[in-house]
Amino acid sequence: MSTETTETREVELDISGMSCASCVGRVERQLEKLDGVEASVNLPLNQAFLKVPAGLEDRILIDAVSKAGYDATIHGDEPEQAVETTEDELEAPKVDDAPGVAELKPRLIGSAILTIPLFIISMFSVFQFPHWGWVAMVLSLPVTFWGGWPFHRGAVKAARHGGSTMDTLVSIGVTAAWIYSTVELLLDPTMTLHAGSHDHSLYYETAGVVTTFLLLGRYLEARAKNRASEALRSLLNLAASKATVLRNGQEVVVDASTLQVGDEFVVRPGEKIATDGFVVSGHSAIDTSLITGESVPVEVSKNDTVTGATINTSGRLVVRATRTGSDTTLAQMGKLVIRAQSEKAPIARLADRISAVFVPIVLVIALVTLIAWLIFGDPATAFRAAVTVLIIACPCALGLATPIGLLAGTGRASQMGILISGPQVLEDSRGVNTVVLDKTGTVTKGEMAVSDVIALDGHTADDVLVAAAAVELGSEHPIAAAIVEAGKLKNELPEVTEFSSTAGGGVVGTIWLANGQQRVAAGRSSFIVEHTGALTAADEQALADAEAAGATAVWVAIDGQLAGIVSLQDQIKDTSAQAIAELKDMGITPMLLTGDNESVARQVAAEVGINPDHVFAGVRPEDKVDKVKQLQSAGKTVAMAGDGVNDAPALAQADLGIAMGSGTDVAREAADITVMGSSLTQVSQSLQLSRKTLSIIRTNLFWAFAYNTAGIPIAALGLLNPMFAGAAMAASSVLVVLNSLRLTRFGR
Repeated sequence: MSTETTETREVELDISGMSCASCVGRVERQLEKLDGVEASVNLPLNQAFLKVPAGLEDRILIDAVSKAGYDATIHGDEPEQAVETTEDELEAPKVDDAPGVAELKPRLIGSAILTIPLFIISMFSVFQFPHWGWVAMVLSLPVTFWGGWPFHRGAVKAARHGGSTMDTLVSIGVTAAWIYSTVELLLDPTMTLHAGSHDHSLYYETAGVVTTFLLLGRYLEARAKNRASEALRSLLNLAASKATVLRNGQEVVVDASTLQVGDEFVVRPGEKIATDGFVVSGHSAIDTSLITGESVPVEVSKNDTVTGATINTSGRLVVRATRTGSDTTLAQMGKLVIRAQSEKAPIARLADRISAVFVPIVLVIALVTLIAWLIFGDPATAFRAAVTVLIIACPCALGLATPIGLLAGTGRASQMGILISGPQVLEDSRGVNTVVLDKTGTVTKGEMAVSDVIALDGHTADDVLVAAAAVELGSEHPIAAAIVEAGKLKNELPEVTEFSSTAGGGVVGTIWLANGQQRVAAGRSSFIVEHTGALTAADEQALADAEAAGATAVWVAIDGQLAGIVSLQDQIKDTSAQAIAELKDMGITPMLLTGDNESVARQVAAEVGINPDHVFAGVRPEDKVDKVKQLQSAGKTVAMAGDGVNDAPALAQADLGIAMGSGTDVAREAADITVMGSSLTQVSQSLQLSRKTLSIIRTNLFWAFAYNTAGIPIAALGLLNPMFAGAAMAASSVLVVLNSLRLTRFGR
């Protein structure tokens, strides 16, 4: 029996140099050759997340990655480090300045500038002039070798470790086209002596156009990858930067990051709570929507716990810190985002999967063609046939299939207010069969509004609402603001005197009407009995009925007698029911996930058409990830739609994360798709468009691959002139572009 310890530890590695799915696979295979190592490599984050035996040294892991052909360093605990940094250090670099993008952008711009005239003079005889071939050679040289350097570098690195990727085929293809053209030009310098010459074997434009378009695809991909790391940074930036600490009875403003457990600090109305703690003194309503996503402020008083980054909306609070730095709720949510992203399956690019088989086969065919013609034919024919194989197999259309389809699809999506982060999203959308919907801000508006007014003892509903609105005008509470807004729509609010407010209870004041004055009180049951006496059984039942309908109920008393109940609810969006119906028509099961109570959640679900068995209520922010995991464990492919900070980990964990654009930046950056409006119908549209775009890309890949495959045997037999090989390649590219343009008519 083995006596080895079973203790493990987790290690995160930053890896540089990966560009495709085959890179990911090679790193994982090399790491998992080590005993007891489990590896998950995340391409967008350029990180590897490992479970390793406790005694295994980090250096061995780095050496394993190096053997795979890539560089690795140990990644620090980013949430802890970031929480303790200054605001300047937290500021994220612009996407265009991020690593990878910064290298590709100048290469793309330079290549595009040179490729445009190169393409024009090579393809249109009217623009040709004597000896234009030499100009084409000069224009294509920097594009092929400087612009295409990322592909050449990747091909060499893969070759050193016995592998091949799309980079291999791109590098060989464009290099062969350029070298072949240059040899032809040198052997026959008069080939382009005359303007408008058609009898030539130059393919400089092939090398230039292929390089430029593939650089464009790589650039767009790099931008999408760099956005993935911004979610955590934005999450941590929600924290308060300053705190007012009580020291020796004096208020001292300090950096929030310097707070220690046990410090007492002051939070005034409108300020963020600096860190997690409990209330030492004071009463207030706390807006927790940034963390919980729920619209109703939470009443707090002495000994109640509060969470850092939430907002104090009314009274003055003194809070004692209980958790700081990396232990805070905010920092823990940051760790959840990273962990959820790390558990995603590595992205398998369709073109790379094809190239894993296609590239070695093409190289072997080209070599066999060269040898066979050297044996049975002449050297010139051998070289021409072998190069023709490489040219016809050069992945122009294969490489264009994904970026051009993505450009067309995302372009149409942007016109519809939908942002798709990258091609992996399209694959993820294909198998989605369950959509988990956050309630507040997604299905509902996230704003409280008066939904009903029950009048008692001869009062009218309008009188009750106006009276309540008049006294609530002096309150800063968000529920009071909703009552005031509704009351103003009914009538001009009367003047109020002798106003007083009890934090966490209610308000009272004297209103002046044309026929006299009235003493009005509005608030909770415990507050209202102080002005009316005990509630009757009928009163209690009226309150229970209002709350059973999912409402927040406010009692109103006039001159010491109960006058009515004002009910408030988070309003359902007008388009929610339609969107739920569309999701069902797509064969997708909608589910509701919320921190609200069961009665509120079921009421909302019933109104929009969600099955009551698919409602998860009372779910804490940290448990939303677990709910998504449970569904995934049950075999569901899950999309998650939400808008709050609390949704960010679940959005990252889901197979497809969809953020509402009306929500927080963190939710949008953690998601795969962002709908810029607030309508839930955009969620169903985003899934439809994603599936359509993926279908187009798959069609592109099929035809691109079919063109190459059909042409290779013809080229190997020496029956295909390199010029026709280039023309066939151009035709396949045109077909790919035209097919992709079909996406511009989506939804019209």
